Amino acid sequence: MFDRRLIENFDWGFLIVILLICSAGLVILYSAVSAGYDGQGVHYLFKKQGMWMGAGFTIMMASLVIDFRELDKLNLLIYTICVGLLVAIYLFGQVGGGSRRWLVIGFVRMQPSELMKIALVISLASVYSTSACQEGLGFRNLIKPAILCLIPFGLIVNQPDLGTGLLLLLIAGSITVFVKVEKKVFFTLTALGLSIVPLVWFVGLKAYQKDRILTFLDPDRDPLGAGYHIIQSKIAIGSGMLTGKGFLKGTQNALSFLPEQHTDFILSVLAEEWGLAGCSLLLILYFILLFWGLNIAYSCRNMFGSILAFGITAMIFWQIFINVGMVMGLMPVVGVPLPLVSYGGSSVVTNMVGFGILLNISMRKFTTN
Repeated sequence: MFDRRLIENFDWGFLIVILLICSAGLVILYSAVSAGYDGQGVHYLFKKQGMWMGAGFTIMMASLVIDFRELDKLNLLIYTICVGLLVAIYLFGQVGGGSRRWLVIGFVRMQPSELMKIALVISLASVYSTSACQEGLGFRNLIKPAILCLIPFGLIVNQPDLGTGLLLLLIAGSITVFVKVEKKVFFTLTALGLSIVPLVWFVGLKAYQKDRILTFLDPDRDPLGAGYHIIQSKIAIGSGMLTGKGFLKGTQNALSFLPEQHTDFILSVLAEEWGLAGCSLLLILYFILLFWGLNIAYSCRNMFGSILAFGITAMIFWQIFINVGMVMGLMPVVGVPLPLVSYGGSSVVTNMVGFGILLNISMRKFTTN
């Protein structure tokens, strides 16, 4: 029997915020891909992004039909499929930009590491919902979550894609702290993490990854090479000043001085054309989105749903935090897209699926088991 409370609890406000960010993203992307474009009509990348957003929105709305609690039962299957796709990359994956990250299935070109973010959040929510306790989790309780996290982390970093791999660790760490761990566990893991930093630097990082970190600390050490991205991004942001140069009037973007302007550095396009005012408006929308997500997690009476909602919100937060820090020169360039704004089908669909899960939980926040 259909429950009327599902309609009564539909979160229209949250949906409106999502649509506003999508609309802003398309406007910014239109400008980013128009730089130096001599073809007729609308740029094909803009058309593809519109198609991906339409597909993502359809999937988001379709996901509301299924109770979010079914994800708890299907968590192992979802996780296994996503790990299988990551393994398939090593056999059939396409190489681009020096990394093997993409799979082509039929007419769809996808990046499995994006889907892995959702799969990991679902799996960790399932595990923690049965093991969480008032005293906090001990070392024994963290063995299974650690395995679930380290398997995809290793596969993704080997592609190589250090940015997405570190993003998985940040999402998993955020969920673990949210669930609560024992104090001795928290301090021990923190000390262990700090102690292995030298080992990671000398053994774990490749030469180009070390170069990115050194360039982040001093972009002028290689202004025409590794430091070029950050320097040009800062010029674009600074030249926008308070209100910007105007739509389609950004010189850094129009003259193609700004690299990766439609993906990793799309926020620089916004800053140059719309200035501090435009960036502030977008960040306010993101803040409302994140606050709404946390409220959904807090309001849900189901433990799995609460942890799942927090995990999705953490996933969105860390993408925003890293991308904004990256384009401002406050963090190394690691290739993390800005949610619903940067070009990329896999990223758009993954985020839309996450928002669909949040809407699903919000509709059914009255459920307790």
